[in-house]
Amino acid sequence: MLDYVNWFRHSTPYINQHRDCTFVLLLPGEAMIHANFNNIIHDIMLLNSLGVRLVLVHGSRPQIEERLALRGIRSQYHNDLRVTDIDTLSCVIDAVGSLRIAIEARLCAQQSGSRLRVVSGNLVTAKPIGVVDGVDFHHTGEVRRIDRKAITRHLDEQNIVLLSSLGYSPTGEAFNLACEDVATSVAVALGADKLILFGEDTGIRDEDGELLRELKPTRAAPLLAKLGNSQPGTLLQAACKACNAGLRRSHIVSFAEDGALLTELFTRDGGGTLVSQEAFEQIRGASIDDVGGLLELLRPLEEAGILVRRSREVLETEIGQFTLIERDGRIIGCAALYPLEGSSAAELACVAIDPAYRQGGRGDQLLQHIERQARSLKIDTLFVLTTRTAHWFRERGFEPSSVERLPAKRAALYNLQRNSKVFEKKL
Repeated sequence: MLDYVNWFRHSTPYINQHRDCTFVLLLPGEAMIHANFNNIIHDIMLLNSLGVRLVLVHGSRPQIEERLALRGIRSQYHNDLRVTDIDTLSCVIDAVGSLRIAIEARLCAQQSGSRLRVVSGNLVTAKPIGVVDGVDFHHTGEVRRIDRKAITRHLDEQNIVLLSSLGYSPTGEAFNLACEDVATSVAVALGADKLILFGEDTGIRDEDGELLRELKPTRAAPLLAKLGNSQPGTLLQAACKACNAGLRRSHIVSFAEDGALLTELFTRDGGGTLVSQEAFEQIRGASIDDVGGLLELLRPLEEAGILVRRSREVLETEIGQFTLIERDGRIIGCAALYPLEGSSAAELACVAIDPAYRQGGRGDQLLQHIERQARSLKIDTLFVLTTRTAHWFRERGFEPSSVERLPAKRAALYNLQRNSKVFEKKL
């Protein structure tokens, strides 16, 4: 129970952050026949109740295969893309229609007194792929246009928008589309805050089988080559395509893991793979809005006597001296640089890293950033006063020094009771 209470408390910033945001969720056909699908429906309804604007895009590959098998029709693929002749198209329409009704029914069953509406329609305009490598794809198509205004209007009315892998041409033809193409196109057209792609695995794994928590599109090429047209490869390709088209964040999570969607959205480290153009973790200067986060980071270290206690008022006054490490909106590290008046020296102070993140070299990154900042200010010597972390600074080039070496005004403020050791480093 205590774990749940702590998780719920720490989810508050994410609840506020996600409210009124637009998420596009891709649910492949495999997800809808998995035992965990009902839990996913519950989680989708929770997002809706928290004020998230939702567009659901569903696939239907296994359902189409099942109908083809029942009718004795052989599946045809070229470059992992289904060739949709007229007989296959009838199976596609049957599968898509049945799934739409099933999803709507599941969502309605979870309303619990709310007045939720699920809407769909001819919101995706398609065009035929045509003939590729001599292969006629018939009724297999690709996205031509998304009716952004209509979808936005439905979202403004607090409806969930449900889209399938079917698109329609201005001449009245129906085309079978790749659901990943639909989801990516919708997310980009809407300028969605997130594209969330459900797959069989927890996320994307590296060559050693380790889960990649974060991935930049520019570093995805070797993985895409290795994964090929597998489901993880297809999802990663869609995520990279969305980010390259301007979407800030795409997430790949498991449809088989209960709570994977909530873990990804409401915890710091998530539960899948984040594909992002922007820095998930960044080093930046502090502002007055960061005082609360700094107090939360520093309080345990101050109570342990490792750092000098700073009041909110002091932090507000000195906030311009601080550099932060921010991870997904939360401050996990800081350091302050105080130029010492009347000299070319400065004091490095208040170096702190959240205990959960001390194994990733973040302290070194922060120190390097501060040293570059100091050099830009024509500072040639850094002083640091510490009671408990002398070894860490010694390992990074700081040499033992003395109070007498400090500029006079700083030496006059030396706290004899703390008896801090003084180190210095030439830049």
